[in-house]
Amino acid sequence: MLAYIVRRLLFVIPTLFAIMVINFAIVQFVPGGPVERILAQIEGTDVGATARVSGSGSDLAATAGAGADGDSLYRGARGLPEGFIEELEKMYGLDKPPVERLLLMMGNYLSFDFGESAFRSETVVNLIVEKMPVSISLGLWTTVIVYLVSIPLGIAKARRDGGRFDVWTSGAIILGYAIPGFLFAILLVVLFAGGSYWKFFPLRGLVSPGFDDMTTLQQIGDYFWHLALPLTALVIGSFATLTMLTKNSFLDQIRSQYVITARAKGLTERRVLYGHVFRNGMLIIIAGFPGAIVGILFTGALLIEIIFSLDGMGLLGYEAAINRDYPVMFATLYIFTLLGLVMNLIGDLMYVAVDPRIDFESRDVG
Repeated sequence: MLAYIVRRLLFVIPTLFAIMVINFAIVQFVPGGPVERILAQIEGTDVGATARVSGSGSDLAATAGAGADGDSLYRGARGLPEGFIEELEKMYGLDKPPVERLLLMMGNYLSFDFGESAFRSETVVNLIVEKMPVSISLGLWTTVIVYLVSIPLGIAKARRDGGRFDVWTSGAIILGYAIPGFLFAILLVVLFAGGSYWKFFPLRGLVSPGFDDMTTLQQIGDYFWHLALPLTALVIGSFATLTMLTKNSFLDQIRSQYVITARAKGLTERRVLYGHVFRNGMLIIIAGFPGAIVGILFTGALLIEIIFSLDGMGLLGYEAAINRDYPVMFATLYIFTLLGLVMNLIGDLMYVAVDPRIDFESRDVG
């Protein structure tokens, strides 16, 4: 097993590098950039759709003072002092060729040196650490609630397959799945957060002012009081996939020959279900838990964060993309990709923990 873990960890390196290279290459062809954004701010206009960021400093300097008929690589660069564009490019590290910038970036990332944000006077690490409590809170509790509800519900549906309970619960979870989370969030705000009716829950932040002066029980209560509506909006449509996966997994096991044999030997239904079926039925579900955490932690919460005024990773990533804050963009991509690859390995190890009969030693990494 140790050899398999080592092979998988070594496989992480080229995979991570390939993902970073592909995204870095794509960004080179995306219109706009940090320099163009600065120029747009000087001009008082939005970033131009035809902006380019891949030109050399000498080319840009030569066209920075072009007149109205000039052909500048940067819209808004006309009439600026000579050398101004070069200084901006040097400030943002765009004065070097793309390949050199990529290698320099990856070299720094190996030591988790992510530099500073292009538009905030703060290091990328500090920004991520500052936003993580919101994302961890939303992702962790959403995952826990979904698993605590979906697994027992899926098992109950498998035991009552085709019955009234199965039909009614399927209708309910499909209805919840069909409702967009952000629309449900708006409904919750209108009803319970002072939108038009009652104001039972707060609408801003993860904790209340004066949180540090509260007792431990008060802090716990205040924390979950702020999370009540965002978590409800996030989990309402998250039960369907895991519930149906649990149900189908258990149905496959219940219909297996070894279950028929166990029942024929006189074992109770409870012993058959939890002594034989449970471990095999839960295999794919438990193994997917690490990936589910990453998925819920860093995706799909942007609109929820905006609606409930929660400053988390979703909002940080969105603002970084809009502002072309490349250090934040690539640092978060690097961290999330690395975390996802490691979680995939943990998922494989959980297969073995659930069912020791599984042996990855004989499998090739792929």
